[in-house]
Parts: sequence; structure tokens; C-alpha cells
Amino acid sequence: MRVLVRCCWGPLPGGGGGCAGRRQSPQWRSLVGLSGSSGGEDGRGARVREKPPWRVLFFGTDQFARETLRALHAARENKGEELIENLEVVTVPSPSPKRLPVKQYAVQSQLPVYEWPDVGSGEYDVGVVASFGRLLSEALILKFPYGVLNVHPSCLPRWRGPAPIIHTVLHGDTVAGVTIMQIRPKRFDVGPILKQETVPVPPKSTTKDLEAVLSRLGASMLISVLKNLPGSLNNGRQQPAEGVTHAPKISAATSCIKWEEQTSEQIFRLHRAIGNIIPLQTLWVNSTIKLLDLVEVNSSVLTDAKLTGQAVIPGSVIYHKQSQILLVCCKDGWIGVRSVMLKKTLTATDFYNGYLHPWYQKNSQAQPSQCRFQTLRLPLKKNQKKKIVAVQ
Repeated sequence: MRVLVRCCWGPLPGGGGGCAGRRQSPQWRSLVGLSGSSGGEDGRGARVREKPPWRVLFFGTDQFARETLRALHAARENKGEELIENLEVVTVPSPSPKRLPVKQYAVQSQLPVYEWPDVGSGEYDVGVVASFGRLLSEALILKFPYGVLNVHPSCLPRWRGPAPIIHTVLHGDTVAGVTIMQIRPKRFDVGPILKQETVPVPPKSTTKDLEAVLSRLGASMLISVLKNLPGSLNNGRQQPAEGVTHAPKISAATSCIKWEEQTSEQIFRLHRAIGNIIPLQTLWVNSTIKLLDLVEVNSSVLTDAKLTGQAVIPGSVIYHKQSQILLVCCKDGWIGVRSVMLKKTLTATDFYNGYLHPWYQKNSQAQPSQCRFQTLRLPLKKNQKKKIVAVQ
């Protein structure tokens, strides 16, 4: 019997996959003599399995990755299915294990855990990556006879990069998905697609909501691929050249609302996309204020004479007593804010009593347009950009 195991690559598009000065590896390695339980060899003398159970090394960090690990662990515990024989875990160093759901789960489940760049010294059939955030070297990838699979929460080639779920929500996509792909060295998310499924994005979904849906979908898809791993690899297809978009990490500056430039819909999307990671920020009288709970403004509020009769500009902030919310003017309308953080968490009423009302008393001749939030400009340290690690 002859089985093809994809574990080496030809040149990447644009010549990016090769190493100067040496011959490219073939895209497919042909393994001869795989039959029954006799196994075969991968060219280095190591035995290569033709079918499950597989020995898996998992790479991951966050909640999305935890769901993939949970599915792999459940498959290993299911002795009747014989899909996973051995499961070990690689995660990244962290001063707080609570920040690494994958490590927490692995320790609780008594799985062997290594901290990157330590990947252990065992023999494995296949690697699995989910939200790992580190490039694996070609030498490491080639240690796995069946290569390394990536569970990526987008419909590649859309949203390549470390924050696909955030960008799906941020850009108002109506369809999301998961791709199981085989990774290549040196570049993220460019390898062949083994399986891809889509799901509709429910209206007003947050990143956390969508992550929960996609993590379960991705875990299920991975198990399906592993059940017929050689066939899945043989049937893989290259990613299309068109439709490529990128999902870079979100910087702290992204959380700063630009009142003159952003519409209410864009601000709500931003809140749903990153609000659970970092609250949206703005400037109030030279102090940074975080907007914690954003709500849509009822049409009856917008027709209130007290609101329509005032001259306002983007950033203008007015307290609406009947609904107990702050109304903030943006490029095309208004958003509502129920609570903020300024030294401590305050309700809209607290903010009015402690800050807005005293401001009006102090500036009795001021126009409402002068009472406003302003765009916060975060200073960038030299050679450093503050980044937020994405939950994917």
C-alpha cells in the first residue's frame, strides 16, 4: 500500500518558502510499505503510522485553544474509538497560570506540559496548533510525519493573522467560520486547507460570543480530520489568491474613540469586538475615562426637546435623566453610556452628579457643545507599541 504524507513543502507564493543555498524539499513525501500494523519509516528511521490512534503534540494558549484541547483529551479518554493514543501540550511562559486556559486545563487533566521553546522529546505523528501565536520552525514541523495542523477561526484567506474573531466582529461580517489547515514555516495562515465550514454571525455578537461558537465548531472539525488524516491531507486544497485580508493584533490606540470620524454603528462594533479585552477610552477634561457599558439610544430619547434644541458637536455629552444614561454625540448620531470608569466605576448618574453638574456650575455661561468628550491620543514609547494579546 502506498500512502502520501505531506510533511515538506515546495516554494511559497512569491518565493517566500525556500531557504537560500539549498534544494527545496518535495511537496509530498512518498511512504512505501505501509500496511496493517507493520507501519513504515519516514526517512529518518522513525515508524510512521498509517491510521489512528495518533500521538499528538498540541500547541495553544487561550480559551479558544482550550476547547480544541478538551476535544482531543476527550478523544484520548474514549478508548473505544482509538483516535488518540498520546496527548502532550506546549504552551507559552506566563507569570500567572490563570492567564493560560490551556495550561490550566492540561494540569487539571494531568497531561504533560512544556513551556515554549521546550517541546519535549517524544515521538509524535501530528502536531496541532490553536491560538499559539508563535511561528514553528521548519525543523520542528518536519519532526511530525503528518505535519502540523492549525485550527484557525476564520474562512481563510480572509482574516489571516492573530486576531481573526476580533476583526470579524469589528468589520461587521455576517458570516464567520473555521479552517483546518496545514501550517508552513515562516508565514502564518498560508498553508493548504483541509476542511472549512461557515456559520452566520448573530446580530450584535461580541467577540466572546463568537469565540464560544467557533471554538466548539473548530474542535469538532479537527476530530473529523483526524479520523481520516491521510485522506484529509491528500485532499487538501491551496488557499485562493484573491480575498486575502489580515487580522493584526489590536493596539491600545484602537480603543480610543474618534468622535468626529466614527459612526454610532462603528463605535458599537468596536465595543463588541474589544470591550471584553480593553474598555473603549476617551478624554474628559484632561483625564482618561473608560466607557464600560454602551447601549443603543431609544428613538423616543432622540426626539426629546431638551436634546433636539441644543447645539452639539461630536463628543458632546448630555445626561438624560429619564433613562439615566449619558448621551454622547458621534459622527452620525448618538450612543448611550450606562457606566464609566474615572478613578473608579461610576453609573451615568454618578458621573453626572460628580462631574457633569459641577462642570456646568463652574462654567455657567458655557454652551452644551463645550461640555464634551475628546479623542484620546495615546503617546507611543520610542521603539515600542503597546499591544493587546488577542483571545484567539
